[in-house]
Amino acid sequence: MKRKMPALLALGVAVALASLLALAMLFAQGAGAAADEDLEQAAAPPGLGLAMDEAVREFSVPTANAFPLAIVTGPDGNLWFTEFNGNAIGRSTIDGVVTEFPIPTGSPGAATSSQPDGIAVGPDGKLWFAEVRGNKIGRITTLGVITEFLVPAPASAPTVIAAGPDGALWFTERRGNKIGRITTSGAVTEFELPNPDSRPLSITAGPDGNLWFTEERGNRVGRITPAGAISEFPVTPGARPWEIVTGPDGNLWFTEIAGNRIARMTLSGLLTEFCVPTGSPGIATSSLPNVIARGPGNFLVFSEQRGNKIGAITTDGRIVEFEVPTPASAPVGVTTGPAQDVWFAESSAANRIGRIVGFRGLVTAALASQ
Repeated sequence: MKRKMPALLALGVAVALASLLALAMLFAQGAGAAADEDLEQAAAPPGLGLAMDEAVREFSVPTANAFPLAIVTGPDGNLWFTEFNGNAIGRSTIDGVVTEFPIPTGSPGAATSSQPDGIAVGPDGKLWFAEVRGNKIGRITTLGVITEFLVPAPASAPTVIAAGPDGALWFTERRGNKIGRITTSGAVTEFELPNPDSRPLSITAGPDGNLWFTEERGNRVGRITPAGAISEFPVTPGARPWEIVTGPDGNLWFTEIAGNRIARMTLSGLLTEFCVPTGSPGIATSSLPNVIARGPGNFLVFSEQRGNKIGAITTDGRIVEFEVPTPASAPVGVTTGPAQDVWFAESSAANRIGRIVGFRGLVTAALASQ
């Protein structure tokens, strides 16, 4: 259940992309004015005046064809990422020194990897990750010690994981059609979704003390309380909601991988959508907006897998895009790192981790020119 949409159709669009690249599955208001004011009044933030090709640093992953996928800033100030085909967890210093830690289950290779996908920092100061094929939740210390916990439902394809408000980690079971909860000691509880084959993909902690998640095939956004009560909200037909995160405005923001849009949802389920400038709606023509994360300012940052860009969107829906210098790098994972730089994972044969120095300055300048 690779969250990457590999050059779609060119790599074969099998919904959930069954077996090996079967995991390469396809994708308010109020605070907006304040967000823009905050950005435009910033006194020459780092990066202002830099061109994108000057601002980007790219670092190679040692294992060939590792398929770096998700990335997060760790509690140690390093960047931690999953290697979907490399069957490892990678760690990069801000200077690009990469260390890889093999996962006990599986072995490197598209057909043999445990397929680590989502990764998140837990409340215990460790990093937690989901193994799609391995059907496990993994935990890794900042020293590289890995422990794995089996998900009770067989072949459930755990995909994305996030820290919850209750001191536990919550994750999606893409094939199991469930939302899972795991304590830091490894006890797992599972909650069945109301509708069959909804394909829950991404999950995030909401500002309301609940967890919010996307249903890629169900075409809904769901909400689950820490006690397991589930509510669902429909999105535009054919949008295929992908990754989701809580924005700086207290709303939920998610990518629509087929709709070629960034969407904002209030806690009551009110939906607003913003078109990504590159691409057009439709799985064959979309820029494939994939991962979305909080940016280094009052905006969000997202990746465009097919568009080969990193985008930023303000809370009132203004979008700017930046081309990744390496052609067809297929950026997927994206996160804000130390020094307010933005980091991303290049999931193609480029096989790199990227860093955009002074990203806030780039966004400020681009918004000012609109």
